[in-house]
Amino acid sequence: MKNFKKMSIKSILVLLSIFFLSFVQAQKKELNPKLLKYCSSIPSEFNQISQERKADLEEIANYIYQQQKEMKAINLIFVCTSNSRRSHMSQVWAQIASVYYEVKKVSTFSGGTEQTKVNKNALLALENSGIVLQSNQQSENPIWLATIGEKLNPMVLFSKKYSDTTNPSQNFGAVMVCSEADQSCPVVMGADFRLGLPFQDPKVFDNTPQQSEKYEERSRQIARELFYVFSKINR
Repeated sequence: MKNFKKMSIKSILVLLSIFFLSFVQAQKKELNPKLLKYCSSIPSEFNQISQERKADLEEIANYIYQQQKEMKAINLIFVCTSNSRRSHMSQVWAQIASVYYEVKKVSTFSGGTEQTKVNKNALLALENSGIVLQSNQQSENPIWLATIGEKLNPMVLFSKKYSDTTNPSQNFGAVMVCSEADQSCPVVMGADFRLGLPFQDPKVFDNTPQQSEKYEERSRQIARELFYVFSKINR
């Protein structure tokens, strides 16, 4: 205790910072090793996000911060027309970002204005980043388990309408990730926050030589922007 009193405030803050960083690093290590390496490279790309886009992303961050400040659960639903590509990528990356940045009580969901199935190219792009995907079903709309770490609960992915009973019906934020859903759903019943954040659809590159490249590019963009959102919360 005597030695501690002799320490300067600056030294104490440095020690506390080291302790905090060590704690956060320990939490990050819960992610799959390949996924953690992928995630660690994302923050260096925040300068690729335009200022206009950052303004929208910071609205989401403000909503999350207010929920956190009021000690409320943070529920986010990502909505697109068919709930097959961008909305699932967004659901997955938002949950991973919450783990990476140690934002507690976050649950992410996705839905569409119609039900189809999760697109295999979107799944492959997620898998290539280090997410483990499994399904034992051969149905028209199979259920997938996305594992991001051995000690973390897997995410359940399947196509559904945003009003599906597996999604929250109130006290949630709705993020519209395609312009079609944004236009067709000007009001999302039960949402206490709504924002249009459209991403270009990689579907236009299906069955082309650029298919894999463009799906991974879109997945990376979604990851980058949602990591930017969660990077703002605990600062």
